[in-house]
Amino acid sequence: MIRLGLVFAIVLTAACSGDSPEAEKRAAAQRYYRTTNTVIPADEQILSFPEPAFSQTKVPPSNPDRNAYFGDLHVHTALSFDASAFGTTASPSDAYRYAQGEAIKHPSGFEVQLSRPLDFYAVTDHGVLLGLINEAMDTRSTFSKYTLAKPYHDINESVSGGLLDLAKRSKAFYNFVSDVVANLLDGTIDKESINSASKSAWLQTIEATDAAYKPGLFTTFAAYEFTSSTQEREALHRNVIFRSTQRLPAQPFSRFNSINPEGLWDWMDQLREQGIESLAIPHNSNGSNGAMFAFTDWSGTPIDTDYAEQRLRNEPLVEVTQVKGTSETHPLLSKNDEWANFEIFPLRTSTRIPSNPRGSYVRNAWQRGLGLKHSNGGNPYKFGVVGSSDTHTGAASLEEDNYFGKIGAFDSTPEKRGSIPASFLYGALVKLGASEMVEEVDGESYLDFSGYKYWGASGIAGVWAEENTREAIYSALRRKETFATSGTRIKLRFFAGYNFAKDQLNSTSLISEAYASSVSMGGTLPAQGSLQPTFLIWAMADPNTAPLQRMQIVKGWLEQGKHREQVYDVACSDNLPVDPTTHRCPDNNARVNLSDCSITANVGAAELKTLWKDPDFVSGQEAFYYTRVLENPVCRWSTWDAIRNRESPRKDIPATIQERAWSSPIWYSALNRNTNFVE
Repeated sequence: MIRLGLVFAIVLTAACSGDSPEAEKRAAAQRYYRTTNTVIPADEQILSFPEPAFSQTKVPPSNPDRNAYFGDLHVHTALSFDASAFGTTASPSDAYRYAQGEAIKHPSGFEVQLSRPLDFYAVTDHGVLLGLINEAMDTRSTFSKYTLAKPYHDINESVSGGLLDLAKRSKAFYNFVSDVVANLLDGTIDKESINSASKSAWLQTIEATDAAYKPGLFTTFAAYEFTSSTQEREALHRNVIFRSTQRLPAQPFSRFNSINPEGLWDWMDQLREQGIESLAIPHNSNGSNGAMFAFTDWSGTPIDTDYAEQRLRNEPLVEVTQVKGTSETHPLLSKNDEWANFEIFPLRTSTRIPSNPRGSYVRNAWQRGLGLKHSNGGNPYKFGVVGSSDTHTGAASLEEDNYFGKIGAFDSTPEKRGSIPASFLYGALVKLGASEMVEEVDGESYLDFSGYKYWGASGIAGVWAEENTREAIYSALRRKETFATSGTRIKLRFFAGYNFAKDQLNSTSLISEAYASSVSMGGTLPAQGSLQPTFLIWAMADPNTAPLQRMQIVKGWLEQGKHREQVYDVACSDNLPVDPTTHRCPDNNARVNLSDCSITANVGAAELKTLWKDPDFVSGQEAFYYTRVLENPVCRWSTWDAIRNRESPRKDIPATIQERAWSSPIWYSALNRNTNFVE
């Protein structure tokens, strides 16, 4: 969720400061969220749905060696109150059409379309206030008669995208949530009207999910976003993915039930006891100011084994990259990692305040998990990774050369995204009292709405599954045989075992033998005495983007009570050798021409494959290993914006990007404990 009131902070000053009724309502809402867990009681009703009818007759056969499938598990439509406020009109059905390769309308009026369809998609509209702004807009509904709904009666008559229109939308959006809470508290609103809207929107989502599902060809999941943030705890958001649509809760569990994620896990455990299986995927840990991967639970109590087991049971994955930045690691945490400064969004979510990197990034969480396991036997951070988009238009914007933003009318043009000068808007912003929303760079004025310049054309969830069905893909998510990409479609394999031989590398049965005798990404390799494991890493380039430059393994371990890490290049493009001292590939001289975004031809690899042993292996030393693969550099979306508008790229943001993929880790465990959840 984005508080776009920050975009027009001065415009909203009158509504946010002093003793205004609006300020009092927001303060009451914040106090309420900090002191209670329940506004609307949890609905225990379970809904049953018939098995969807499928029309296709021919589907690809199941592959025991598993196929790579690419998808997005974080998509918002007009049923999310913020997306609707941004002008989004796309329905869940529209989102699923887009994922399958069809063009749909962007909120600003132009058409958007993927260059290639995705294999799976999940609409994850916010569970809190689900569908409620739609009810406010519909003057036929009961909810539209409430005073707080009236600003929405005509808000979609003209989606001009101009500053006044955006200011109007921003103000209405900013006020809406706190007004709803305040009106619930004082009895102005009947809570059943909110329940009714939520249930209706949830049913619409489920129906669209089943209608779009094509087993073997395209997979959809019933899903939603659980949003939990306070002023003290930033961005504790999760996407909840259900394995099946045959039995589901009557409405999502939201922050109106609890702002404590542990309450969400309790609910998921209760549903699991009734045969309703789900998993939650946290996102934007980078903006959590250290709260996402803390050493304590919600109450401040040190994490114990019960907490670790419950969290891992319900959260086997984390979203490592999306439009609001990449959460792998940070330069302040990984000072010897030359590639740590990748698509960093440095602020707390929805603020202009810097986010503390410690406890906010995935590699740091894996390191903390090793320490927690060593101290108390429980590791809540033994998760795999996926990427997703967090689009709020129903349409994932995943390609650097076709980036159209995330939030509709608010970032639909290069000027609004801050990638080209917008001097002509400076006067308008001054009149609106928002002159601080302009950045001066090298004598040019750029809009600085809400850190949009840091946003990225990312990301994608990759899974290895036998077939493109809910059952197979969900099982891959649950066992963490997953990888993430920054928007490219690199295919990435990763195994570890004790029986690999060099002559296997080019065997046609390599993968079936790997599954039979080793563990794949997301798994735990128990120590076998003093034997040293061998890792199989295999990356295949996306033929539609750029060739591969290098393949790496990142290792994390504990040494004398301290977190340690090392990045090893394990395979280089163009037959270049890895330096055994620095563990680095030499430069392959791949370059980008910033006048037209052309790239060096005939440099890079279509695939990289190797068997590797850790040169610093210590028998019995707990460690995790994961793979990172980098493409040759290409133009970043902001550079494409500049070139197409005959402007020079901004000098304060990277002109190029090295798209990449990350595997889920493999844990080497001397303790021979396996806390993986087993269905």
